[in-house]
Amino acid sequence: MATDTLKSTTGAGGAPGGLRRLLLDNGALTALIVLVIALSALSGDFLTTDNLLNVGVQAAVTAILAFGVTFVIVSAGIDLSVGSVAALSATVLAWSATQHGVPVALAVVLAVATGVVAGLVNGFLIAYGKLPPFIATLAMLSVARGLSLVISGGVPIPFPDSVSHLGDTLGDWLPVPVLVMVVMGLIAAFVLSRTYIGRSMYAIGGNEEAARLSGLRVKKQKLAIYALSGVFAAAAGIVLAARLSSAQPQAADGYELDAIAAVVIGGASLAGGTGKASGTLIGALILAVLRNGLNLLNVSAFWQQVVIGVVIALAVLLDTVRRKAGATSVTTGSGGGRGKQATTYALAAVVTVAIVGATSFLHSGSASSANPKMGLSLSTLNNPFFVQIRSGAQAEAKKLGVDLTVTDAQNDASQQANQLQNFTSSDLGAIIVNPVDSDAASNSVKAADKARIPVIAVDRGVNKATVDALVASDNVAGGELAAKAIAEKLGGKGKVVILQGQAGTSAARERAEGFAKGLKAYPGIQVLAQQPADFDRTKGLDVMSNLLQAHPDVQGVIAANDEMALGAIKALGSKAGKSVQVVGFDGTPDGLKAVEGGTLYASVAQQPSQLGRIAVDNALKAMQDKKVESTVKVPVKVVTKDNVAGFSG
Repeated sequence: MATDTLKSTTGAGGAPGGLRRLLLDNGALTALIVLVIALSALSGDFLTTDNLLNVGVQAAVTAILAFGVTFVIVSAGIDLSVGSVAALSATVLAWSATQHGVPVALAVVLAVATGVVAGLVNGFLIAYGKLPPFIATLAMLSVARGLSLVISGGVPIPFPDSVSHLGDTLGDWLPVPVLVMVVMGLIAAFVLSRTYIGRSMYAIGGNEEAARLSGLRVKKQKLAIYALSGVFAAAAGIVLAARLSSAQPQAADGYELDAIAAVVIGGASLAGGTGKASGTLIGALILAVLRNGLNLLNVSAFWQQVVIGVVIALAVLLDTVRRKAGATSVTTGSGGGRGKQATTYALAAVVTVAIVGATSFLHSGSASSANPKMGLSLSTLNNPFFVQIRSGAQAEAKKLGVDLTVTDAQNDASQQANQLQNFTSSDLGAIIVNPVDSDAASNSVKAADKARIPVIAVDRGVNKATVDALVASDNVAGGELAAKAIAEKLGGKGKVVILQGQAGTSAARERAEGFAKGLKAYPGIQVLAQQPADFDRTKGLDVMSNLLQAHPDVQGVIAANDEMALGAIKALGSKAGKSVQVVGFDGTPDGLKAVEGGTLYASVAQQPSQLGRIAVDNALKAMQDKKVESTVKVPVKVVTKDNVAGFSG
């Protein structure tokens, strides 16, 4: 039977050879030690108590998901659905407890049951339906995410206060998510090493046919394995929602890839038969340390993705070198194996502390930058509007002599919470946040307020928390202007379709609300269809192409941003600007070019560069204890061919 503990077939061969063997036999641990030492040397903010606790919190959700995925990978399977199942479980809890009056304890049971059911469906499709695990769990990924959006209506649901304490701290310093991670890790380790189902996982992963011939009920075991993965996904979803104080229908999007990466980095083989909970925890910590350190070092958000991919590849490559160097298996549960493993971890801790202590002298007495420092967390940089906010902020920061750190949350409220935590524990004088979601950012902003760091919100407000200033234009008012512009262009009568933004985001909700309000004044305008295209140009093209098949007589299109509008224009072809009028939102450079060219009738411009510039100005004033207005409104403007020449965002 393949096992989760490895040891060399050769002797130590002396101290140098023994150290080499120690490092090779613990590839993930070696990678983590190297990262900690390197980041301690490069950043004086890394090795602080607050920041190390941040790393633990940021690793918690990925680690809990990954513990469940470990069961699946050890048994030579794969589970791509855990991120979506986590979001669905949290949504079920919040929906049942807050909207239907279900007792919180029962709502938690329903959330866990949701994870179990999703896992059982995966297991049934794989074991009895003979579907490949990749296909079965990919289908569940889509189903669970869709159900989460259906139940929530695409709107975040506030989390019950009694459960939200899972995102708090004990004794005002120890984060509860870290405790939950440790408990779930111990449960995973116990299941893998001390239970019948755990031994079955290794047997099935090592050789499924041999396991079946030896009398193991493989199909039933697979049901149990995927059900366990669902339980851990539900737990991760509850912890994540507690951190964000709300169940986000788009939460944990893509987290399944992080979970799988953590398991593989931790030494498990995708071919099955090997893996351990401690290795998975180390893998999750590597990802968290890496992201945390890159934020502290002000590495470009785009380069961060490159660096993370390279480090993952190197960590796995180190494990491959270790295997080729002659490592073999020992019996699962061997006392000698466990003792050697404990000794290894203890030695690693001593070596790390010693080297990190030495590197700390690099920062002692070093002069800090004379320039004011502030951080800017943007909801995404995969959109020209937010790129312009960044450009305006960076230009103003350079003009004022401010060191500005910019991060990209990639439309992930949890990732943004991590970035704001990193800002709070760093030596920053102010924080500027463009929230992914107004509710989800509240806990992070409260933490910054507690640390007496001024916070400026830009483009979107923060609910249930105090910010020093909100620099924004009015999305609802802009939506009304967009509706008015197209209605007047069509003479008050016509058939239109609406391309909505990404479900669950405040900008999508507010702009849709504005469209609806604006169109009420024009009863002659008929809305044929409303479909989300996720603020994406390609999706705008696809959705508009589909809508044209059902509604070839459409006369107007309202899009919640210029990117979707440009996709719609591509789908409309020669009709755009002639028989079909299109109105966008944001006033991006490409959108303004389309307005100038006549294919886009109008764009409701928010002047994003001005938003970034004004946000930095107000953040600096707040740092200097100068008075700032609680709300700074940047007016929206309808830009058409008549006035586009004199407009600059």
